[in-house]
Amino acid sequence: MIEVSNLGKYYSGFAAVDDISFKVNQGEILGFLGPNGAGKTTTMRILTCFMAPSRGTAKINDQDILQDSLAVRRDIGYLPENVPLYNDMSVRGYLLHMAALRGVPRKKRPERLEAALDAGKLEDRAETIIGKLSKGYRQRVGIAQAVIHDPKVLILDEPSAGLDPRQRVETRQFIKSLSKNHTIILSTHILPDVQDICSRVVIINKGRIVAQDTLANLETNQSASPRIQVRLKNPAGDAVNRLQQIDGVAKARREKDNGGESTFVLECAPGKDVREAAAKLCVEQNWGLLELQRQGTSLEDIFLRTTTMEENYGGETVPATESL
Repeated sequence: MIEVSNLGKYYSGFAAVDDISFKVNQGEILGFLGPNGAGKTTTMRILTCFMAPSRGTAKINDQDILQDSLAVRRDIGYLPENVPLYNDMSVRGYLLHMAALRGVPRKKRPERLEAALDAGKLEDRAETIIGKLSKGYRQRVGIAQAVIHDPKVLILDEPSAGLDPRQRVETRQFIKSLSKNHTIILSTHILPDVQDICSRVVIINKGRIVAQDTLANLETNQSASPRIQVRLKNPAGDAVNRLQQIDGVAKARREKDNGGESTFVLECAPGKDVREAAAKLCVEQNWGLLELQRQGTSLEDIFLRTTTMEENYGGETVPATESL
């Protein structure tokens, strides 16, 4: 559905986006991650035909962004990070205006308006002037305008920005429901959103892709070493040393103490499963074993590891007029 091939955008030798390639299959939600200035927004602006690449191309629904840009725009719903809204219009008036601009037939506009209001949970704000809305509700209007024409592809840049926790959960559920009939690229700094709804992840840093795979594969492949978390009620003073003597434990550390309970983390040698031996030791020493579990590599760990590598891809500073 989306195919990006050797895409690049350069400014006087600076690579804002440098030779990136990835695919997004129909019905898939792809998490597109990277630190500020990594090239995420530049990539999304290229895919939505707001700017042309310096090299490479991309196809949306088998339509080339350079050769069929108008057709591509019809098939895309785009939520930019800063949603351009008309503050003097009502929510209903703005959405109907956007429906007309997007070429929605007049007879279908009432139906699409109701669907968009429902998507943004805006039914009770339809007659409100946009300039009087809170940031969270303005973000909802942005989501509504992105789906008003029922596009095949959605490109969402920080859709949960400004939303409270309950609204964020509702937005996740809504995006999940959209994947039944839409292909979605989701760019966000809220990593729990990605973990909850994305099937695959692309991580970009300094214009280049540094990791892309399913979350499960990334957690496996990016894991430096297996880790075990042990929570004890009555650990002895030498518990760290005793735990570290277990065969297969490379390092043990006391992570925290809370209300008389202590949590330890055991970093294990590759391929070693020390859970049985650790449990046996804790029971024999009467340390009050409360919990013992394998500790997976989190998406935050993966993000930090892949975006703080020593490789220097950089060059000059990007022009101030361009937001990456």
